[in-house]
This record gives sequence, C-alpha cells and structure tokens, in this order.
Amino acid sequence: MTPPMSVDAFIDTNVFLYAASTSADEVTKRARARSVLAQSNWGLSVQVLQELYVNLVRPRGPVMSHEDAVELIRQLLQRPLVATDRDLLLQALDLKQRFQISYWDSAIIAGARMLGAGVLYSEDLNHGQDYAGVRVENPFLDCC
Repeated sequence: MTPPMSVDAFIDTNVFLYAASTSADEVTKRARARSVLAQSNWGLSVQVLQELYVNLVRPRGPVMSHEDAVELIRQLLQRPLVATDRDLLLQALDLKQRFQISYWDSAIIAGARMLGAGVLYSEDLNHGQDYAGVRVENPFLDCC
C-alpha cells in the first residue's frame, strides 16, 4: 500500500458518518458531507476506516449492518490510503507534542501530511488552523 504523491484533501471520520446518517436532525450535514465526498482527489487512513466501521455498527443504534459496513469499507479501500506504520506513529507523536492535541487527532494530521493533502476536512480540530502544512476546514461550520 504505497501512498500516492499527493491528494488535495484528507477526509476525517465525521464526514463519512454524516454522509451515512439517516437522522432527520442531520439532513443538512448529510448533504454537506456528500458534497465534500463528491470531490475527486481525496484520501484517508486506515485509522479513519477503523473509526468509521466501529461507529457504523455500534451496538446502540447501528447505522448499517456489518455486511454493509464492510462493503463500504472495501469501496473506500480503493481511495488513496495511508496505513498506520512506524513513520506515521512518530510523526503523530511529534505533532501531538507540538500542537498539544490528542494523539488520535495528531495521527489524522500525520496521515494527511503523508498523503500530501493541503486540506483536512474535519469538525474535530480548529477550523482554519494550519497544522504543519495541513489546513483544517470544518465543512459543517456554517450550516448547522
């Protein structure tokens, strides 16, 4: 699994979760998430896929069946993808210390950097902040 030279954007788990949401309260977020995913040159990480699976099939109110979640993940595996490895781990640890954020958020940023993404779509970090060359955009900031 060799990462491509560069993607335009990296997608965090919450974007996928809103895209799959069936909640009436999240209609606008679902549309916004699907609009982000309609872009062509984006990537993600194995960490994102793991988080996505766990949230889609959670025991309390699953969004979809195990089989449907696995099929979705198989489709997403076709996208540019970065795995958690030694380099990502070390980069994430450095980012965690530098920006004083959680390890899991720093691993997302490290994944984005490894794919060459200039933009990280997420609602979990500071909108507009540049994290070592990756600018966070919260696609849900003005809609909900």
